[in-house]
Amino acid sequence: MPQYVGQILLLMLIAAACVWFYRKRKTTGMFKEAQNLSLLLNDVAGNAEAKSMLHDMISFIKNPDKYANVGARMPRGILFYGPPGTGKTLMAKAIAGEAGVPFYACSGSDFMQTYVGVGASRIRELFKTAKQAEKAVIFIDEIDAIGKKRGRGPGASHDERDQTLNALLSEMSGFHERDGVVVIAATNRLDTLDDALTRPGRFDRLIEISLPDVNARQKILTLHSADKPLDESVDLQALAKSTVSFSGAMLENLLNEAAIFAANETGGTKVLINQTHIDKAFFTVIAGAEKTDTSFITEEDRKITAFHEAAHALVTRLLLPDSYISKVTIIPSTRGAGGFSLSIPKDTLYMTKEKLLANMKVLLAGRVGEELVFGAEKITTGASNDIEKVSTQMVNFISTYGMDEDFGIFNMNVLASSSGGFSTGSSETRLVDLCRDRLKHLYHETKDLLSSNLSDLRKIAAELLSRESLNQADIEEILH
Repeated sequence: MPQYVGQILLLMLIAAACVWFYRKRKTTGMFKEAQNLSLLLNDVAGNAEAKSMLHDMISFIKNPDKYANVGARMPRGILFYGPPGTGKTLMAKAIAGEAGVPFYACSGSDFMQTYVGVGASRIRELFKTAKQAEKAVIFIDEIDAIGKKRGRGPGASHDERDQTLNALLSEMSGFHERDGVVVIAATNRLDTLDDALTRPGRFDRLIEISLPDVNARQKILTLHSADKPLDESVDLQALAKSTVSFSGAMLENLLNEAAIFAANETGGTKVLINQTHIDKAFFTVIAGAEKTDTSFITEEDRKITAFHEAAHALVTRLLLPDSYISKVTIIPSTRGAGGFSLSIPKDTLYMTKEKLLANMKVLLAGRVGEELVFGAEKITTGASNDIEKVSTQMVNFISTYGMDEDFGIFNMNVLASSSGGFSTGSSETRLVDLCRDRLKHLYHETKDLLSSNLSDLRKIAAELLSRESLNQADIEEILH
């Protein structure tokens, strides 16, 4: 018996050693300084307001004593929030580049491990490494991976994430006013972060990195086209106007796709990127590459797609005359789209109730067009994505924007995040019923609108069947 006890103890000792070495290997040396960061704020196009809020932070990193001498406490952390691809990482690198200090980057997911305590050890190792440099920028991308709101109810805790978050909060609280170390984090899910992260003394400066406006888009396109030979037919100003809601990453990808198309056209020899390449790249970024084999598509399918997309375009022209109809096509793509209708709205700070309702009618128009022309029994699954989008918009219209007179001014998300133990079952049921009722009403209004413009719908659909793709000028010509 003592022999077995000794073997068991030996196995336990070996297992403990393996765990210790695993944790040590996973923690030590995983955060390396980015070398030769030459990126500056002027190299990051767009987000002028965000950049203007960062100059004092750069000055603080360079000379923290200047602020400490007058009793000023600079923010210990900066939190960048905004949609994906808007340049949050670039902005963080530019801060380090401007200040001329080491840049330590990691992702929130780097701290999430199976073994409890590994994440907290990595946090301590990261801050220890940065403090050794005296002046540095720590960048944590996707901080929501470790910084989500901590559960309040029984069984809601997550030991590893909670320990990691507590370690981060502790390290940030331990900064001295004269330390030249700044923590920058990024997320596209600000609403999910724990309140302890965004209170003063932690990430107490929140800066939105938003989608670029038309002027910023032109600057981004100019920046990314600097090393690309563009033909005179390419108008970057016009392209900037037609890429509303594009992030900086999408704009870079668009020009890169255009360059690839141009290179493939001549087998790699030098060639100019022309407007045809840009248009093809635009299609690819929006809907995926065009399908080359369309032999499986029947003539009946083409007609259904033509009337579906023509209805989207016609209702856009009737209800949203300020929007530019960039492209309407029945060419199928690799992302499963049988065709699409793309309209570009004007850059605006707010959306009015009138425009929100008009946008929902545009989404419903495809299904309405199918029903009017082919009958209620012949409607197809082609409107599934439209239905998903319009359902989301209607929920926001009622429960987030407070624009429904019957539901009133109330945000349903408050119930979900409340700690009062509300039972939302009946409220959710009422919201669902109200959304269905409102969408049914909008559907009938859209049906009346298209019924009174049925001849125009047929004209656009006929041209789509003939030419496959149309733009704003084509549609205006057809209707006049």
